[in-house]
Amino acid sequence: MFEPTIRRMPRPQDVIPMSTQQLRDAFLLTDLFAPGELRGAFTDLDRLVVGGIMPVKPVALPNHRETGRAFFLERREFGAINVGGAGAVHADGRAFLLDRLDCLYLPMGTQSVTFESADAKNPAKFYFLSCPAHAAHPAATMKPKDAPPVPLGSPATANQRTIYKYIHPGGIQSCQLVMGFTELAGGSVWNSFPPHTHWRRTEIYFYFDLGENVLTHFLGEPQETRHLFLHDEEVALSPDWSIHCGCGTGNYRFIWGMAGENQVFDDMDGVKPADLR
Repeated sequence: MFEPTIRRMPRPQDVIPMSTQQLRDAFLLTDLFAPGELRGAFTDLDRLVVGGIMPVKPVALPNHRETGRAFFLERREFGAINVGGAGAVHADGRAFLLDRLDCLYLPMGTQSVTFESADAKNPAKFYFLSCPAHAAHPAATMKPKDAPPVPLGSPATANQRTIYKYIHPGGIQSCQLVMGFTELAGGSVWNSFPPHTHWRRTEIYFYFDLGENVLTHFLGEPQETRHLFLHDEEVALSPDWSIHCGCGTGNYRFIWGMAGENQVFDDMDGVKPADLR
């Protein structure tokens, strides 16, 4: 059964006096993956749902009363990236095979969705995002080799990284969901730095392949920042008014996902590092 939590974001002024635990309760999601379960949360960040599915036996995508619809994807679209072993997703009679780091998009109107692993001893881990949609685009998959790499940063600033865009205007088409992943080169630890905000859409970061490393994720308004310490396979929620960047004790990967008024990846309001407080 899908028994998600419901996360409502605080206002910027409410964040100022919050304790460490209050910040974690508001902006951090942990324990997304459990054998044989679907776990997740509804958020008020553009109505995004974020979750994880670890099928040791087939797991169906159930509906929830929070959708207000007859089935989960009646008026929603869905994106998932596999961060575990090989798996498959069955959607309305079609089978989509997903190896590690492969992406799947399912459109509004998809009624029956089931997740399974090729090997229960090395189960798939489907990290997913879902947001409201107004039209149905074709279901599609994409592999990392088919997503043109976008190199950014440099070793000198410890932020050399490569972005792989999956669901976006130049790739898999969607209504408003944008999704992909970034991997940092060895010796680089900073992501999305210098930071930015974008009032036109919210963003969610899922950090993975950290191993035993620890990551500090920064959030808040640029002149009133806060931080969270994250571990492997944990999620940081980012409202549209907040910066979102991180620094780890080693290199790692993270999946970014957005929804909002537009899908323009570079539509952002940059923040100068010297202006951060």
